[in-house]
Amino acid sequence: MKRTSAIILFLLLCFGCTQKQGDLNTVTVWHWMTDRNDAFQELARKYEQQTGVKVKMDLFAPSDVYTQKITASTQAHILPDIFGILDTKKTFSDFVRYGYVADLTAEFRMNGSEWEQSLFEKALKTNTFEEGNSYGIKPGIYGVPLDVTTIMMLYNKKLLKKAGYKDPPKTFEEFIEIGRALRRVGISGMVSGWGEYWMVGCFALNYAFNIMGEDKIMATYRGEVPYTDEDWIKVFNMIKELSDNDMLIVGIVTKPNKEAEQDFALERAAFAFNGSWSVNVYHAMNPGLPYGVMLPPAISPEFPMKVWGGAGSSFVVNARSSRKPKAVDFLKWLTAKEQQEYLAKETRNLPSNRMALAAGPEVLEEFARGMDHATHPTAWQLDEQTLVKDRFAKGLQLIILGKKTPQEVAQEVQEVKVREMEKEAKRR
Repeated sequence: MKRTSAIILFLLLCFGCTQKQGDLNTVTVWHWMTDRNDAFQELARKYEQQTGVKVKMDLFAPSDVYTQKITASTQAHILPDIFGILDTKKTFSDFVRYGYVADLTAEFRMNGSEWEQSLFEKALKTNTFEEGNSYGIKPGIYGVPLDVTTIMMLYNKKLLKKAGYKDPPKTFEEFIEIGRALRRVGISGMVSGWGEYWMVGCFALNYAFNIMGEDKIMATYRGEVPYTDEDWIKVFNMIKELSDNDMLIVGIVTKPNKEAEQDFALERAAFAFNGSWSVNVYHAMNPGLPYGVMLPPAISPEFPMKVWGGAGSSFVVNARSSRKPKAVDFLKWLTAKEQQEYLAKETRNLPSNRMALAAGPEVLEEFARGMDHATHPTAWQLDEQTLVKDRFAKGLQLIILGKKTPQEVAQEVQEVKVREMEKEAKRR
């Protein structure tokens, strides 16, 4: 909250400031993606050869350093022509509101919406503000997705075969059954970076969508349904069932995702919950890893299983840049089929251009199928308050550790929810 408030203050202080002109034939891009820097530099060189326009790709990493750079540059009104915003949709809306991010809707819809239709719809939605959005932003598309990501379940084909199974589970009951079989042959069930709040929360929310549906989740966020409701208890109980049946690798609640990725790559667990970015990670750690991708096995047939998905990394155009048309032209070129195929091959990330999908590893296509089931907080009507989300995730960890019951966690999360709603009411 403090970081977001500081960013908003900087925006207010700088409103009305103008950018330095500089070389009108050089477009400057700031990014944080170390794994793609070499590919970006090669594409920039190629673009200058083709168009005569120089693209200066500046890397600032890791991501927290990059965010600090953007914040400080907003204060000093020296933002580049193209940059990314690694923060919440609320912060994104503040950059738009105070005139730092260009509305690209007209560009996307030129020539019969050619650019818009070339990209995955749900990737674009991450950077879109819909009609009647809660942020008060003019409806439109304000960012350009470079790639797509989905967070799915992964399974090791060799380890499942060792336990006597050819196919992955389709239901939660089958998942538990396979877990027992894996234990009998000395194999851990599932690993994930659940030392990170957002990741364990993401997994549980997938099941919340499956158990109660989106409408009831949004009603909870509005304060109309308590976390002590029986459907939320089912979500908490699902985590307890995984723990009680020893489905989770030892120490899962302390593992950062990087460590969990190493566990799966070295075949210490048969299942993983992870994102499509992991394709590149697993290839580096174990190029021959025999794995497939699946939806989390469903509990309820009443509502569909959802997974988080949408734009992985996105760029925005500085609305105050004197090189805005050249910046837009470069982003159109960068997200065209040929350049997207190159990025998919070089970085093993899902391309945002739907026509470039076949260029990457075959497993990326399995991740791409998750887009049909994708949802994300940036696309929801509203998101839960940060302290409530933190208490929710912490509660899940405590259930796994056996320190709290599902009912106790539900009550504690609801108490935080009530307090935060009262604070919000007073602020208003």
